[in-house]
Amino acid sequence: MIQIHRLKNGIRVVTDTNPDTASVSLGVWVAVGARFETPDINGISHVLEHMAFKGTTTRSAFDISREIEDVGGIVNAYTGKDMTAYYVKVLKKDWQLGLDIISDILQHSVMDKDELAREQGVIVQEINMSNDTPDDLIFDLYNQVAYPDQPLGRTILGTPENVRSVTSQKLLDYMHHQYTTDRLIISVAGDIDVDDFLKKCEESFTEITKKSGTSAEKARYVGGEIRKSKKNEQVNLILGFEGYGYTDKDYYTAALLASVFGGGMSSRLFQEIREKRGLVYSIYAFNSPETDTGTFGVYAGTGEAEVAELLPVLCDEINRLPDTLDDVEILRAKNRAKARLLMRSENHGTHAESNAIDMIIHGRVVPDEEAIAKIDAVTKQDMACVARQIFAGRPTLASLGPISQVPLYDSVLKRLNYA
Repeated sequence: MIQIHRLKNGIRVVTDTNPDTASVSLGVWVAVGARFETPDINGISHVLEHMAFKGTTTRSAFDISREIEDVGGIVNAYTGKDMTAYYVKVLKKDWQLGLDIISDILQHSVMDKDELAREQGVIVQEINMSNDTPDDLIFDLYNQVAYPDQPLGRTILGTPENVRSVTSQKLLDYMHHQYTTDRLIISVAGDIDVDDFLKKCEESFTEITKKSGTSAEKARYVGGEIRKSKKNEQVNLILGFEGYGYTDKDYYTAALLASVFGGGMSSRLFQEIREKRGLVYSIYAFNSPETDTGTFGVYAGTGEAEVAELLPVLCDEINRLPDTLDDVEILRAKNRAKARLLMRSENHGTHAESNAIDMIIHGRVVPDEEAIAKIDAVTKQDMACVARQIFAGRPTLASLGPISQVPLYDSVLKRLNYA
C-alpha cells in the first residue's frame, strides 16, 4: 500500500509496504540535477554525488561501504538532469542502518580534500570513457545543438576543467544551498512498519536546509546540425525533434508513437531499414521526456557507405508515418507498454524509485491503473495528430564517425518538407 507523508521539516516521505519481501529498498531522491548548474560549475551535481560517499564526520569512505556490505546490502547513487538519487537495498532487518547511512552522507559529508583530488581523477576518466563511447557521445552532441547555451544542452558529467576546479567548500555550499527540505523525497518499498520508519526519518533528517535554492532554467529547443568526424568504424546518428515532457497531455501518445515507429524488432524502422534493406546494425526510435520538454528521435548505427542511403529512407518513413498507422501495430505498442509497466511493479527497488520520481514530477504517485487507462485511451487519430505536430518542428541532426557521406542538413530539411 502506497502512502504519502510529510515530516515536520517539510520533507515528503513515500512508503510502499509489501509484507511478502525479504528486503527493503529505500533512498532519497533530490529534485536537483545538472539543469540547475551554471556553465562555470557544470558537472558539480555529479561530483557531489560521488563525494557524498567519501566520508562523513563519523564514517570514513571505507566505513560507509563496509557497513552496508557487512550486512549484504547494496548502496549506490546516480545524477540526472533534474534529480539526484542516493539509495540502498538491504534485508528488512537492516533498514535502519540503510536509512542512517543515507541521512549521514546527506547531512554530515566532509568533502575531504585528499578524497576529492582522487575522485576528480576518477571522474575525468569517466568523462574520457564516455567520449570514447560513440553511442553515448552522440546523445551529448545531439543535446548540445538541440538545446544550445543552456543547462539541458550540457553534459551531466561536465568538463575535465570544471571537475578539476571544484573545491570542497564549493561542494558543501552547493549541497547546503540546493539540497533543501522541499526538494527531498524519501522513498521506501518493502516489508516495513510505517510508523517506525517515519519516526526514524524525523530523528534522522534534522539538518537539511529549509529554503530552496536556485531553480532550473526553462528549456528552449532550437535544433540544427552538428557533425563530428572521428576515426570509428561506424557512423552514429540521431535525427530528432522536440517532443513532449512528462506532464504534457500527449506524453503517452508520443511514447506509443515511438514504440510503433522503432520500439522493437517488429517495429517499422527495424523491419524496413535493417531487415529489408540491411542498412544498419542498430536502429530505434525514442521519446525521451524531461519535466518541461522532450526529444522524439531516431538513433542509428550504420556504415560509412550506407549512411547516404539511410537518411533519405529514414526521412521517407517519417513522412509516411502519420497517414499509415494501423490498429494492429498500435495494439502491439499498447500491450508492450502495459506489460513493461506491470512487470516493473514486481521489483520493489523500482517501486521506490518510480514513486519518488512521480512525486518530483507530478507531486503525487501515479497509480498503475491510471497510467494503463491513459495508454488504452490513446487513439489512432491522437497518434497521427501528435506525429504531424512533432515532425512539423525543426529537426536536429547529429552525426559522429566517418561522416563524409552523411547527406547535407539542407537536403534532410527538403526531404522532410520542412519549410
